[in-house]
Amino acid sequence: MTFGERVKSERERKGWSQTELAEKIHVSRQSVSKWETGKSLPSIEVLIDLSDLFGITIDEMLRSDRELKEKVIQDSRQLAYPKWKVFFDSVFLIGVLLLAAKLIAFVINYFAGTDLLLMEGVPRMAANFGPLALMLIGGIGSDSLKDKYR
Repeated sequence: MTFGERVKSERERKGWSQTELAEKIHVSRQSVSKWETGKSLPSIEVLIDLSDLFGITIDEMLRSDRELKEKVIQDSRQLAYPKWKVFFDSVFLIGVLLLAAKLIAFVINYFAGTDLLLMEGVPRMAANFGPLALMLIGGIGSDSLKDKYR
C-alpha cells in the first residue's frame, strides 16, 4: 500500500472528507488530494501530525512507501545541513579575522616603526599561513555541503 492509499483509507475509516482532514492538520485540501493521488508527499512535520491523528506509527506510514521514506531521509539531512554550515562558516570567519589582525599589525609596524607580534610563540609558517588555511578549509567545507545536501 502506498502512502497515498494509506492516507485515503485512514481518512475514510475516520469518516472525514479531504477538507476535514486538511483542517485538522492545517494544510490545504489540495495538499491532501495530491498526497492521495501520489502527486506529492508531506513534510516530516505533517507526517508526524498524520501519524498522531490516525493513531498509527510513523514507521507504519513510512514502510508503506519507498518514495516517502527517501523524502524523510532527505529532509533529515537538510535539517543537519545548517549545523555543519555554521561550523565551516565560523572557521572561515576566524581565518578572515586573523588575516585582518595580521594586516593591521603589519600597517602599524610599518608606519609606527614598532615591532608588534600577534602570535608570539607560534611557528612562523603557521602564523603566516594559518589564517589562509582556515579560510580555505571553511570555504571548501561550506561549499561541499551545498552540493551534498541540496
